[in-house]
Amino acid sequence: MTGANRPVAIISGAASGIGRATAVRLARRGDRVVIGHYAGDPHDPHETLRLVTEAGGEGLIVGLDVSSTASVSDFVEAGLSAFGRIDHVVANAGILRRAPFEAMTDAEWDDVLAVDLHGVMRLARAACPHLMRGASIVAISSIAGGVYGWQEHVHYATAKAGVIGMMRSLAVELGPIGVRANVVIPGLIETPQSLDAQNSLGPEGLSRAGDYIPWGRVGTADEVARVIEFLTSEQAEYVTGQSITVDGGLTVAMRD
Repeated sequence: MTGANRPVAIISGAASGIGRATAVRLARRGDRVVIGHYAGDPHDPHETLRLVTEAGGEGLIVGLDVSSTASVSDFVEAGLSAFGRIDHVVANAGILRRAPFEAMTDAEWDDVLAVDLHGVMRLARAACPHLMRGASIVAISSIAGGVYGWQEHVHYATAKAGVIGMMRSLAVELGPIGVRANVVIPGLIETPQSLDAQNSLGPEGLSRAGDYIPWGRVGTADEVARVIEFLTSEQAEYVTGQSITVDGGLTVAMRD
């Protein structure tokens, strides 16, 4: 498949972590990728583009703030203008902030939901009119909210739980036109976000986690990206409204 016939994937939060790994995976498969990058993110989207190019793919970096409806619309339009189509939407952009619930301000609550929940909605909503039969949406949830609760992260867990309900409902609404909607629930995955000791586990916490994960270690961004690759492929043609947990067995293990 060459040129205009090659699928196009738009990916939010693609400058690092799971978003970057997904961009590379899909590029290697032959997709053209639109690399969504938030200006405040310190990670370099050009590194993602370099890896996409090395994988034999074609990519485009577009600024994206998923908390802004206008920015999301511009992002989708940029992808359409460059490549003429959208086949797969990967709603990956997210933020993580530690905040004890009793002291949490409205602004802290709103900031997290604006990105982690409403941002998924904005991206899916903007892309939907352009999705044809065989297209797919994959949203990234988390075991925090998707499976477990997490102290001092009530806003984050609420958003990630909401993503699951959103995709289930979209699967029902979009099924008749042949568009699939699914969720990936990462467990403890080594990414810049999880390595942030202030807001997440940090390097020491991730290292300790390997002791109680049945697989013996935390996961990699590429291991999550492989599942996203499957869900955006023809092999997953009859898979919609589902949530797939990628956690090395963490959520099924009884702790000693």
